[in-house]
Amino acid sequence: MLSSHLAKKIVSDVRRLIDEDIIIVDTNGIIMASTDTTRIGQFHEGAFLVYQQKKKRIITKQDEGVLKGVKAGINLPIFFHGDVIGVIGITGNPANVSPYGELLKKMTELLIQENYYTEQLQLQARALETFVFEWLQAREWSPSFFERAQLFHIDLTAKRRVIIASLNDQERTISIEMWKFIQAAWDDKRDIIVRWGNDRLLFLQMDDDKERTIAKIKALQRSVFEKYRVTFHVGCGKTTDAKHVYESYKQAERALHVAKQTEEIIFDEDLRLDMCLEDISLATKQELIKRTIEPLMNDGELLQTLRTFFAHNLSLKQTAEALHIHINTLHYRLKKIQQYTNLNVRNFEHVITLYLAIRFLDETTKK
Repeated sequence: MLSSHLAKKIVSDVRRLIDEDIIIVDTNGIIMASTDTTRIGQFHEGAFLVYQQKKKRIITKQDEGVLKGVKAGINLPIFFHGDVIGVIGITGNPANVSPYGELLKKMTELLIQENYYTEQLQLQARALETFVFEWLQAREWSPSFFERAQLFHIDLTAKRRVIIASLNDQERTISIEMWKFIQAAWDDKRDIIVRWGNDRLLFLQMDDDKERTIAKIKALQRSVFEKYRVTFHVGCGKTTDAKHVYESYKQAERALHVAKQTEEIIFDEDLRLDMCLEDISLATKQELIKRTIEPLMNDGELLQTLRTFFAHNLSLKQTAEALHIHINTLHYRLKKIQQYTNLNVRNFEHVITLYLAIRFLDETTKK
């Protein structure tokens, strides 16, 4: 319960309040952490007596010559769930340090309770994540799987939609605190929300209404941004029965990939061309780029012209206006693109080829 790591953290936190030396001692009387690191590992007879008697003890100058490993000050028992799990000691003139004693003891006990609560949440989060992972992988449900579902109060008869939310900031991770906040903000106990790696959340949602789901996701995004200043990309699969949630998971993954490019909430059911493009291998995409627009790779102006051309649905007038160039200049650039690539923007098949090449280039560049 009182680990060496936690003891050192407590000493560090408590030291901010007072200048005197502080020690944390285990139930065997061994100093686990101290502001005076030379004392770590030494036996402290005074603290050991405090543990046995379960009450505070004033250490006097006279005690220094009688009790092993002690210095003048005060030692107090640290309680957790009614048991003494360690001792905190403050070195100094007993008359001066005693007023701090009960305050620091209480602060230490609160830190231990907070740490215990966090550990329990982490265990719960990992257990739930493991259960959902097995749910997505298992073809057959074992008796133990059903038992764990009951422990988590999960309804395996309900249909589910998989939603994957991914942090757009690679430097941030989803903490236990953020996970609990999101669970509360989502506010639907029927749904399952698990941390999915360091930067993702996976939702198993029962409500299959698309408009309500969009509204809930947007509200969640606002709440998370207001509290943590981070945003999520979100991909949603189709609603399916509990036995086939893996299919919805794969759809959500595909939708998330598109969401990262469009900055929108994407539902797999809305994907058309993207659905096909997701199944094209990276090697094939790179080969298409090589065979088409590779000669343009060092000409950012021509690449941007193509991007703008496609963004404005092949409208010459709108493209020229967006690029702030004369229409004749645009014709000249498109002619140059044809010379470099042997692809003519007036040819339907050539336009599709150029569009896919530009799209694959931007996709691989973002990665």
